[in-house]
Amino acid sequence: MSPPRVLVTGAGRGIGRAIALRFAREGAKVCIAARTSSELDKVVAEIGKAGGQGCPSQMNLTDYGTVEAGVYRAVEFFGGTIDVLVNNAGDFETKPFEKMTPSVWERMLDINLNAHFYVTLESISALLESKQPHVFNIASIAAKQGFAENTAYCAAKWGLRGFGEALRAEFGPRGMRVTTVYPGPTDTTIFDGVPGNWDRSKMSKPEDVAEVVFATWKAPAGSQIDDVDVPRPQG
Repeated sequence: MSPPRVLVTGAGRGIGRAIALRFAREGAKVCIAARTSSELDKVVAEIGKAGGQGCPSQMNLTDYGTVEAGVYRAVEFFGGTIDVLVNNAGDFETKPFEKMTPSVWERMLDINLNAHFYVTLESISALLESKQPHVFNIASIAAKQGFAENTAYCAAKWGLRGFGEALRAEFGPRGMRVTTVYPGPTDTTIFDGVPGNWDRSKMSKPEDVAEVVFATWKAPAGSQIDDVDVPRPQG
């Protein structure tokens, strides 16, 4: 299998960065998308050190216009074909429903659902140029289970789960694999501002999720792994 051409969103840190570096170790061409240029430049340098070829594509993933331009840059870098799309970008805010505001609700849906629609829509033609296209949607355990004071986040993640199932039904017959990944609590900066006493030593690491994504991509051609859970370590 030749090194893949991989587009990863939300790759300036955390899970997205770990996925980008895992593919880079296989010599992949990796285009990373995020909002912050300094983070992108740092990760592109890390991709090169890991053995891959990196390309930064700065995007505000909730703005369709910047996504359109950013995906175009990625496709140019890849020479017209995307083999792997990893929809990873996301954010988290907990809020009691009685204090929910339309702005918080819309922001959670924008970054956790609408952004993935925008990127996938702009990427679909380049994905269909690949001999083995694969889309990964990084969801959450919150796409399978509701959590108090997380109505907006859960609604978005359940929507992402349905989005993946519908993509699979439509494009699976055309050879595209679509996998939804459900991490449990993962030790990333997203928890820095979350209230509560979190024992982060018992959480999964971003590298755990990256290994799951990479192993799923490496599964034999023709196989379809629909859903993958990433449980947190025991102890």
